[in-house]
Amino acid sequence: MNPRLTPPPPRPAPLEGILVADFSRVLAGPLATMTLADMGARVVKVERPGSGDDTRSWGPPFSATGSTYFESVNRNKESLRLDLTDPADVFLARELALRADVVVENFMPGRMEKIGLGYEELSGIRPDLVYASISGFGSAGGAALPGYDFVVQALGGLMSITGSADDGPVKSGVALVDVLTAKDATIGILAALQARGVSGMGARVEVNLLSSLQGALANQGQAYLGAGIVPTRMGNKHPSIVPYQLLECADGPLAVACGNDRQFAKLTAILSLSKLAHDPRFATNTARVQHRRELTARLEQALSAAPALYWQERLTKAGVPAGHVSTIAEGLEYAESLGLCPILEVHDSSGVTVGRQIRNPITWSPVFRLRKQAPPELGEHDHSIRSWLESAGRTAASD
Repeated sequence: MNPRLTPPPPRPAPLEGILVADFSRVLAGPLATMTLADMGARVVKVERPGSGDDTRSWGPPFSATGSTYFESVNRNKESLRLDLTDPADVFLARELALRADVVVENFMPGRMEKIGLGYEELSGIRPDLVYASISGFGSAGGAALPGYDFVVQALGGLMSITGSADDGPVKSGVALVDVLTAKDATIGILAALQARGVSGMGARVEVNLLSSLQGALANQGQAYLGAGIVPTRMGNKHPSIVPYQLLECADGPLAVACGNDRQFAKLTAILSLSKLAHDPRFATNTARVQHRRELTARLEQALSAAPALYWQERLTKAGVPAGHVSTIAEGLEYAESLGLCPILEVHDSSGVTVGRQIRNPITWSPVFRLRKQAPPELGEHDHSIRSWLESAGRTAASD
C-alpha cells in the first residue's frame, strides 16, 4: 500500500489523561460526566452498595442489560461501590477525589462538606482541583429544596409556556431541564480545565436546575424583561414568527417554519397562493403575526389537498423548512439517511456488543477513537479501584 494513502491513526481523545471522580446520580450529573467520558476522560462512578444509582431501578423499560434510563447516561464509566456513611469507604472516596482532576457531585448542598469531601477542604490540598456542584435551586435560599426536573419545569416558568392555550400546562417530553443543566455543567468544567491549563489553579463550578432552565428561556424570558410581556401557552405556535407552527394537511400535521419574507413567498408560490405574499396583511412578518388566524386558515385550506410528506418534499426542495411529525424511531432513521450516524454500538468488558445508544452529537476532525464501553454493572470495577486507592493510602501513610 502506498504510505501516502494510509490513513493516520486516530489522535488521542481531547480529555485523555483526565480523571473524573463522579459522585453524582440520576440524570444531570451523570450526563455531564458521560460527556466527559465520551471525550476521553476516565470517569469513576461512585455508587451506593446494594442499590447503586437510583436510575438502575427506574423502569420499565429495561433492556437485556438493565434500566434504559440508567444506560442512557452512564456509558464509558467504571463503577465503584462506596458507603459514604462508613469511615473506611469515606477515606477511599477522599483518596479518589484527591487524585482526580475533576470532582462532580449533586448531593444536597452541604452534604459533601459534612463528610470531608467539600471543595474548600479538598482544594486546600489540591488547589488545581476542578470541583463541580449540581443542585436543584442553588446553595443559598434554595439549598434545602430537593430538585427534580418536573418540579423545576413548573416553578421555573417552562411549564407555563408549554402546551395548548386551551388545555393545562404540560411538561417537556424529556427531562429537558436536567439535560440543559448537564450541558451547562460540562461547559463550566471544560472552561475550568482550560483556565487551569493557563494558571495552574482549579475552580469550583456551580450550576442548578432552576438557573439552567431560566438561562434557556431565551426570547421568551427577554419578552418579559425587555417588553414586560409574560408569555403564555401557545401550543405549536411561535409568539413572534408566522408561519412557524404545525399546519394541518390531508393526513395530519406538517411543521412549517418561515423565518423570513422570502421563505414565506416561496411557501405561497408552492401552494398557489402567491397573492398572499403581496397582501398588506401578510407581506411582512409583523403583519402575519397580527393576522395569524386568518393566514393559518388560508394555508391549511391549500395544504388539505395533499398528504404531509408530499408537501414536505416540495417545500424542502424549494428551500422552505418543513417536516412531518416523526416518531423517535423515524427521527433516527432520518438522521441515518443524512449520514449523521446517530447510533453507537456499545460492548461489555469482553468486547461483546450488548446494545445500542445515542451517539455523542459532537464530531471531530481529525477523528479520535470513539470509546464504546457499555454502562458498568454495579461495582464492576470495585477490586481494581479499591486496590489502587488502598495502595495510594498506604503510600501516603508511610510518607
